Amino acid sequence: MREWVERSSQGIQALAVIIIVISIIYGSLRFLLQLSARSADPYRGYKQLLGRSLLLALEFLVAADVIRTVLLDLTAKGMEILGALVVVRTFLSWSLVVELEGHWPWRSSEIAAQGERVRESDARQDAYASKGGLDRPAQRVGDISVPPASGDGVISLSPQTTETQP
Repeated sequence: MREWVERSSQGIQALAVIIIVISIIYGSLRFLLQLSARSADPYRGYKQLLGRSLLLALEFLVAADVIRTVLLDLTAKGMEILGALVVVRTFLSWSLVVELEGHWPWRSSEIAAQGERVRESDARQDAYASKGGLDRPAQRVGDISVPPASGDGVISLSPQTTETQP
């Protein structure tokens, strides 16, 4: 049983290393292709791919350490070492998230809510523009005809004789 747990832990660690190596090879090839095609900001995509791969690999490494410690070395010293490893890897994960997303992990919901408010505002503006917005033809409002806004920023409110239908 002990040998099986140790091999499982080593297999999970090897998987983490394979994820990192494959993402470096794939990301580098993709980066070079995007660079030669002169696509917009290939470095950012490369950095995000490598960052996400490192985050995934860190999760696998933590899992391997937990398995090994809980099933093979359940002593106070083993738990201390596990705790230190988890703290260091958690710090690395947070650093990667800040580097990739530009904010602390616990601000994700706040940032998402701000993005949702911006999308709602954009949708209202799009709906307003689809109804005519400020660029619609002159319409009759009471006894005053309101012309469309001119490019010079001056709006005349003098009565007009022509009228258009919305």
